[in-house]
Amino acid sequence: MGVLGVYGVTDAAARIYYGLHNLQHRGQEGGGIATFDEDGKYYRFRGLGLLNEIFTNGEVSRLKGQLGIGSVMYANASKGGLENVAPLFFHHRSGDFAVAADGNVINSRQIADYLEKRGTIFQTGTDSELLAHLVKKTAGEDRIVNIVKALNMMEGGFAIVIMTPNRIYACRDKHGIKPLCIGTLDGGYVVSSESCAFEIMGAQFLRDVRPGEIVSLDSHGLRSTLFSHYSRHRMCAMEYIYFARPDSDIDGCNVHAYRKEAGRRLYRECPAQADIVVGVPESSLSAAMGYSEESGIPYELGLVKHKYVGRTFIAPTQSMRELGVKMKLSPVRSIVSGKRIVLVDDSIVRGTTSLKIVKLLREAGATEVHVRIASPMMRFTCHYGVDTSTPEQLLCAHRTLEQAREAIGADSLGYLSPESTRDSCFGCADPCQACFTGEYPTLLYDDIMNENED
Repeated sequence: MGVLGVYGVTDAAARIYYGLHNLQHRGQEGGGIATFDEDGKYYRFRGLGLLNEIFTNGEVSRLKGQLGIGSVMYANASKGGLENVAPLFFHHRSGDFAVAADGNVINSRQIADYLEKRGTIFQTGTDSELLAHLVKKTAGEDRIVNIVKALNMMEGGFAIVIMTPNRIYACRDKHGIKPLCIGTLDGGYVVSSESCAFEIMGAQFLRDVRPGEIVSLDSHGLRSTLFSHYSRHRMCAMEYIYFARPDSDIDGCNVHAYRKEAGRRLYRECPAQADIVVGVPESSLSAAMGYSEESGIPYELGLVKHKYVGRTFIAPTQSMRELGVKMKLSPVRSIVSGKRIVLVDDSIVRGTTSLKIVKLLREAGATEVHVRIASPMMRFTCHYGVDTSTPEQLLCAHRTLEQAREAIGADSLGYLSPESTRDSCFGCADPCQACFTGEYPTLLYDDIMNENED
C-alpha cells in the first residue's frame, strides 16, 4: 500500500489526490481520501479500482479542510473488498480519528485475540483497525501516550498515518522495514510512503521518518516522539528492487541509482555472451541499463509495456496475474529476431511472468534468452507486506538454480548475490533480505502460535 498525509495546506484533498497518483504503483485495488474541516467535521470518499476510476464526479472537491490522509490499496485475495480500503474512520468519546497503514503487523492474530477477550468486535481484517482498537484500549494521559503504548504492542514492518481533527501522526516501525518520509508544502507538511509523491504536489523533501519514530504535525509545527529506543535501519530490499518508483529517494538512497548499481554488479557476477540487453518494463529498466553499461552489450527496447495494464505481481489472484502478463507486454520483433538476448528482470517470485516472457521472446525470433535477475533467489516467504504467503508459491523455494532455469525455459539463469544486493544500497547498510536469506529481523509470531497449537 501507499499512504499519504497533508497538514496545514489549502485544498488538502486535491493535493492528496495528485500525490496518490504518484503512489499508484504501490496499490491498484482500491483507494481513498479522508479530511477534517476547520470545524472538526469529517469527510471521506473511497472505492475499488484505480484512482481515476474512483474519483469520477467531483468527489475530491467535496472533501473539505486543510488536513487529510489518503491511501492506495494493495491486497491479496483474502483482504480485498471495500470494507478494507483505507482510510478507516473511528468514532470515540475522546475524539474521532482516521487511520491508514502500509505493511504488515505480524503479531496481529495475538493482538486480535487479546482485544476480543476484552470485548472488541472487528469489522475489517486490517492493521489500521487493529491499531485503532489498541489506541482506545490502552490507558494514557493523552493520545500520543496511547499511540506509543499501542505501537509498542505491534511487531512487524509498517508505516502508519493517523489523523485527528487538528493533527496528523506519522509512525514508522522500529526496524525501518517500510518507508515513510516528510516534506514541506506551502507552510504546511506532507508525509508519504515515497518521496516521488512530493514533486507532483509541489512539496519539498525534508527528511525520512526515523525507525521507531512518531512525527506529530499540528499548529506547533513538527514534533518528534520515539515510541521505541530500539531502532534499526532494515529497509525492505524489495522496496529498492521492485516496489518503489525510480525517482524516489529512500533512506538516503535513490532507487534508480540502486537498481543501476545492482545491474552493474549483476554482470560482474553473472556475465553472458549476447547481442543485446533487454529490460522487463518498468522496474527492471534501470538494472538493465547498468548491466549494459558494465558489459558493453547494447541496451535495446525489446519489450513494450501496454500503458493501461497494472502491475501483475500485485494483482490479487494468480489467474489475474497470468492474464495480466499476456496483456501487459509485447516483444519488438524487429529488435529481438535473430538475436541472443540478456533478459534482465528485477526478481522472480512465482515464475509465471518469466516463463511467459521467455516464450514471447522466442516466438518473436530470439535465438537465445539468458535471464539475469537483479536480486537473489527468493526462497522464503515475506511476513512484512509482500504477498508471498506460502513457500509453494515461490519458484525457488524448493528448486535448484538449474531446475529454476528449466521451469522458465531460459538458456541460462543467473541471480545477484545477497552481498551485492546489500552493497548496491548506498543509504541502508543492512536492508532486510529475509525473503532471500531466511534471516528475519523480527520474531515470527504465527510460527510460534502454530508450534503451540501443535
